[in-house]
Amino acid sequence: MWDVDNVRRAVKDMKIDFPIAIDNDYAIWTAFDNQYWPALYLIDAQGRIRYHQFGEGEYERSERIIQQLLSEAVFSGGDQLAGVDARGVEAEADWAHLESPENYLGHERTENFVSPGGAVVDKPRVYAAPARVKLNHWALSGDWTVKNDAVVLNKASGRIAYRFHARDVHLVMGPYVRGASVRFRVLIDGQPPGAAHGIDVDDQGSGTVAEQRLYQLIRQPSPIADRQLEIEFLDPGVEAFSFTFG
Repeated sequence: MWDVDNVRRAVKDMKIDFPIAIDNDYAIWTAFDNQYWPALYLIDAQGRIRYHQFGEGEYERSERIIQQLLSEAVFSGGDQLAGVDARGVEAEADWAHLESPENYLGHERTENFVSPGGAVVDKPRVYAAPARVKLNHWALSGDWTVKNDAVVLNKASGRIAYRFHARDVHLVMGPYVRGASVRFRVLIDGQPPGAAHGIDVDDQGSGTVAEQRLYQLIRQPSPIADRQLEIEFLDPGVEAFSFTFG
């Protein structure tokens, strides 16, 4: 579920001055039969879908089509393209090597959860993780509460293990209590990530969750292969929502 205060903060930070729809019941998502995030749909003045883009990237092409549709609607925005500095989490996915789809962690929409005994919804439970999980499967270890839309860590030293095949690993998460912070450490195949660390961790895999947003954990150099990610939270109180890959 989108927290409206988080959306307001992001809109302010990004200096967006047009209306933003909140789709917590997935009504718009379902109406479009959408299977991707992020997903861009461009609709003309007659209400027809004229273009779509799934995943990051193709920014210049999207901008040109926006200008074309504005021109057709007798609105001139000029011919100069808006610039997009697509770095970090906004960089286009490595589609040639991407074999891991996004996955939600809450009970309602998750897939391939393999901690023994499965999930107990809305009740604290100590979970365990297999030593190795299959590709695109995941597990918890430690004291967690699995909610419909997220997992919440009750005690320090809880872990999430996820086996993936992608250049980038992102995790949408934040402190369960506003204003708190949670330290974490990332391992890839049991080792600190080194040169494969994402922008939100250092080469030893250390990072801090201080607000609800998407965190880039891994950006690995070639060759891309099946890897096992482990993220250990050194403090309690993290709320994790979904993994995305690029």
